[in-house]
Amino acid sequence: MAVFSSIGKRFCNQVSKPYLLPSRLQFQSIRTLLLQSASESVKVHRLSDADSGIIQINMDRPEAKNALGKEMLRGLLNSFEAISTDSAANVLMICSSVSKVFCAGADLKDTKSTDQLTMNVSEVRATVNSLRSTFSFLEALEIPTIAVIEGAALGGGLEMALSCDLRICGEDAKLALPETGLAVIPGAGGTQRLPRLVGKSIAKELIFTGRKISAIDALSIGLINYCTPAGEAYSKALEVARDINQKGPVAIRMAKRAINEGLEVNMASALGVEEDCYEQTLHTNDRLEGLAAFAEKRKPSYQGK
Repeated sequence: MAVFSSIGKRFCNQVSKPYLLPSRLQFQSIRTLLLQSASESVKVHRLSDADSGIIQINMDRPEAKNALGKEMLRGLLNSFEAISTDSAANVLMICSSVSKVFCAGADLKDTKSTDQLTMNVSEVRATVNSLRSTFSFLEALEIPTIAVIEGAALGGGLEMALSCDLRICGEDAKLALPETGLAVIPGAGGTQRLPRLVGKSIAKELIFTGRKISAIDALSIGLINYCTPAGEAYSKALEVARDINQKGPVAIRMAKRAINEGLEVNMASALGVEEDCYEQTLHTNDRLEGLAAFAEKRKPSYQGK
């Protein structure tokens, strides 16, 4: 994993030029990065053919209900780093391979201490800091991200989903930030991202009580985008991902940037962000392709440049 991280850093310069199609050598390197990012508990693959712009991450740690231990968290971060350098990636889906669970949260037992009750405070702090930085990296990805939730998304698991752009749940999903029941608070972004989605009052109630809510309730308060019949969240997420994947990649990235950055400033400044992002789309081949396809009544073929 350390080797991968050093390789990933050498590719960081590509992040500033995300709209150029990779050369054959770059594509091979990116593919290698994606393969190296995978671990026993984190699997990464690119969908095929027309869906090749869609990247899928599967969490697979059934013995711990996908609890976020050190190895799993390292695998996730390495995967996010690789995806951030992949100019051919248009959408990311984060899924679970474990039945009836998305992610049970942070694995605070995954430390040098064998007894959770005698954990070193510095170990807990390091774990939560690692979660926070990993989720912030996920949130900062330039491409749209979708959390595909079947079953439980608790604590750090929900905080990871909150770091995604979209959340799609099966109707049997249960979501909660239960940390106050352990006399701590959500420390990986939950206290900040939840109120930005559902409002201050509802976020306070959910965090103060730590209660679990159903997917239907989550939909009603704006916490998730879709609630599907149990077992069908992936199908819906793939439908949404395919829809995004057909749009202009530069436009999608600029739309995400305009929304995210605009919400953090006043309206006048936000309109300036929008203007700048719009300007980035004007000088692309994709814009010309979109106009040509419209005039010729055909589907556009966007290249991300």
